[in-house]
Amino acid sequence: RLTHITTSLHSGSRMVVKNVCCIGAGYVGGPTCSVIAWKCPDIRVHVVDKSQARIKQWNSDKLPIYEPGLDEVVKECRGRNLFFSNDIDQAVREADLIFISVNTPSKTYGIGKGRAADLKHIELCARKIAEVAEGHKIVVEKSTVPVRAAESISHILSANTKPGVSYQVLSNPEFLAEGTAIENLVNPDRVLIGGEESAEGEAAVGELTWIYHHWVPQHKIITLSTWSSELSKLASNAFLAQRVSSINAISALCEATGADVSQVAYAVGKDSRIGSKFLQASVGFGGSCFQKDLLNLVYIAECLNLHEVAMYWQQVTDMNEYQRTRFAKRIIGCLFNTVTDKTLAVFGFAFKKNTGDTRESPAIFVCSHLLEEGARLNIYDPKVERQQIESDLTSARATSEPERVEKLIHIYTDPYQAVTDAHAIVILTEWDEFKTYDYKKMLSVMKKPAFLFDGRKILDHESLINLGFHTETIGKRFTRNTLLRSSGGDL
Repeated sequence: RLTHITTSLHSGSRMVVKNVCCIGAGYVGGPTCSVIAWKCPDIRVHVVDKSQARIKQWNSDKLPIYEPGLDEVVKECRGRNLFFSNDIDQAVREADLIFISVNTPSKTYGIGKGRAADLKHIELCARKIAEVAEGHKIVVEKSTVPVRAAESISHILSANTKPGVSYQVLSNPEFLAEGTAIENLVNPDRVLIGGEESAEGEAAVGELTWIYHHWVPQHKIITLSTWSSELSKLASNAFLAQRVSSINAISALCEATGADVSQVAYAVGKDSRIGSKFLQASVGFGGSCFQKDLLNLVYIAECLNLHEVAMYWQQVTDMNEYQRTRFAKRIIGCLFNTVTDKTLAVFGFAFKKNTGDTRESPAIFVCSHLLEEGARLNIYDPKVERQQIESDLTSARATSEPERVEKLIHIYTDPYQAVTDAHAIVILTEWDEFKTYDYKKMLSVMKKPAFLFDGRKILDHESLINLGFHTETIGKRFTRNTLLRSSGGDL
């Protein structure tokens, strides 16, 4: 099929895409279309969103999201062939190809609450396109959606078709890892494009393929059916999440038996059938995709009466929740079974390094557990804004006592100030700068005995023990840890 599409691209009869519109200026739409504008200077790209504040940020010197390399790409293209606007109607009318890149969170109400994808934003986009579109449009589903969502979009569009207007709906799921999104876009492992298995469908797939051909080698562009494309996205994230949960399950065994999970992961990863990626034990996975896509997969399986399949994937997310809770309980247990009125310096709040995104961050869950026990938290993250941290920890999902939590958290812009008079340091994000700190200096201003809990396994633990820290990490026990080595002090 790919050969047929590639041949048709050079037949001379194809429509040339000159204008691209992306509805949704978030973590996917903004970077994706910025790279398209960068790599395709012959195409005008309009990124539109109903949020005036977000578009204002995209047009400013401080972008609404942090991604290494994104600033440079946007500054080079913005105003040339990349534009950010709130005028959705005009962008849709002018576009030859329209990406739908809006949020598809898990439902918080009704049937499928907490698991099914909420497609209201997708539906609103489809209805907006049907309302204002003119001529032929290729509509590309970029958001992560359940299988056959493209069919729903097609039904809405076809039911509202006006004279002289026609559509083709494609699936083009994103595979971006926050923190490396620009690299993932510039050098993708693969690009999936799903469409109808018809002449019109193949022609539309050919148009989108032509855009990616500006910089992506042909062998990396995979064309398949729409439904297979949609399911491939969910399956990929489920497989990755499964690997994280698997090594985290092994980390609990390592702590109980005295094994070292890093050594186990290294040995397992050397098996060519398994490989070493996503075998880094930690406090748990987060982000906008893994949890949401896993629960969506569980819901789809249940709806299809595949109960054993649903239970299998549910256990992957259950293990992630267990890992977060287990780490929080370990902190409390080491601190003499109480953290009430104790100050803990929390390093990292983003769900991973090189991003300011906190969605489903393990830090939210660990901090909430500690706050419930009465701990005072001094929180530092180099990229997460104060308002975001406060919002995450005082939300209804995190606590039923937001006023109490507000009094227990303090946000710092200097990690050395955050540790003053703290009983412990808790590392919850793997920021590289955490490896460079002067922990001897930090130890000197902390309560004794001083504890350090490394939830990301990024520090030199033996050095920390030699300094005088009681050190704990994921998947390993340190026999040299002893409170007798400290000089005593306030508990």
